[in-house]
Amino acid sequence: MGISGVSSAVGYQSQAAVSRGSSGQETEGERLAAALREERESQPTLTEMMKEAKERSEERERMLKLTKSNARYGDAPIQAYARLARARSLGEVDAASGYARRQMARLRAAKSSDSENADRIQAAINQLQKAVNRAGRKKREISQEKTVAKRQVKLEKEKRLREAKRQRQELRRRQAQRMIRESGYIREAEVDNRLQNHLSAAKLELRSQMQEISSSTQAALDTAIQGYAAAGAEAAPVPEISVEA
Repeated sequence: MGISGVSSAVGYQSQAAVSRGSSGQETEGERLAAALREERESQPTLTEMMKEAKERSEERERMLKLTKSNARYGDAPIQAYARLARARSLGEVDAASGYARRQMARLRAAKSSDSENADRIQAAINQLQKAVNRAGRKKREISQEKTVAKRQVKLEKEKRLREAKRQRQELRRRQAQRMIRESGYIREAEVDNRLQNHLSAAKLELRSQMQEISSSTQAALDTAIQGYAAAGAEAAPVPEISVEA
């Protein structure tokens, strides 16, 4: 009778221990499953992902429009060269050079506040510096042309018509070469402006693509982590333990 009672007590304690172990494993599995459900619920839905993609597309279009509007940075060199080409006197050349210098100062100030377009602004500053240097060259050429014109007048007064004719032809040749060269300055500034437009658009597109690649990589990584967590959260079946009394 005593032995039977002891056996019954041992059997009851064993069953209770097994029940507590099973209950503990089930509780841990439930916590993992709940955490996984919470993680899944926190992930963006398809609608949210589509909305985010649309917002990124709109942001890209806005930046492209902003890049196009920044063409004003390239307008200053074109305007400076146009003024230089129209200049016919030393005073007008000085005025064109002064305009270029003022625009250089303005763009240097803009460069410190608009770092996004720093390269584009610097390109415009470089063109304006060329305009200042070329204005100095034009002043020397105008002075030389005035000297040739005075010599021509003197030769005509002295009835040295053949030499006067050569001086007149030389003067026209110098002026024609200068006009051709100055029109080339304007074309150079226009080409540089278009090049800077393309470079700005290419940089913007590259930055946008890098952001998309980073986002997709992070999404793939998150998915892999979630799958791994889901596999680990699968509760292992509790083996049945039979204790004979």
